[in-house]
Amino acid sequence: MTIVLALVIGAAFGATLDRIGATNPNWIIRMLSLRNLHLMKTILLAIGTGSILMFGGQMLGLVDVLHMSVKTAYVGVFIGGLMLGGGWAASGYCPGTGVCAVASGRKDAWFFIAGGLLGAAAYMVTYPSWKASGLLDKLAGGKVTLGSVPGAKYDGLMAMSGDLLGIILGVVFVLVAIVLPERMVGDGPAPVAAE
Repeated sequence: MTIVLALVIGAAFGATLDRIGATNPNWIIRMLSLRNLHLMKTILLAIGTGSILMFGGQMLGLVDVLHMSVKTAYVGVFIGGLMLGGGWAASGYCPGTGVCAVASGRKDAWFFIAGGLLGAAAYMVTYPSWKASGLLDKLAGGKVTLGSVPGAKYDGLMAMSGDLLGIILGVVFVLVAIVLPERMVGDGPAPVAAE
């Protein structure tokens, strides 16, 4: 049943990504070049709403805090994040939108996925070198959160309640999504529809 539920939720999420234009690299590139911020507003609204619901649910006891997963902080994560952002800007896809684009019939997304798989394979083959370089050494104690969350197994960098901080940041994201204009620079021609 878990696999069926994952497939249903994944298909619904993919359909939503396709519906808001996230599977079309032209929309992504227009967003990153600040020519059309509709997609950015949607992403900020989704992150903000999710943050408010998750941390509010934890405070109310509706969401089990033990389900929270925090990744280890190390220099390599930040370098990888910069590489992901650069690849996203260059290709118009991130890993999730690339897979959804393949499902929606975009042939160019196959090259993106192949490149991602080759990159992952190269990382696995060279992992011992990365490990020896110190780029994978833990920062700030490894698995930490900005604020301390009662009942969580992670330390907080600040004494402020992590749940409250999560709600505040969620509200900020929602407000930014509301006040953000539709474009910050001139708009070019409309994006090309999916093939």
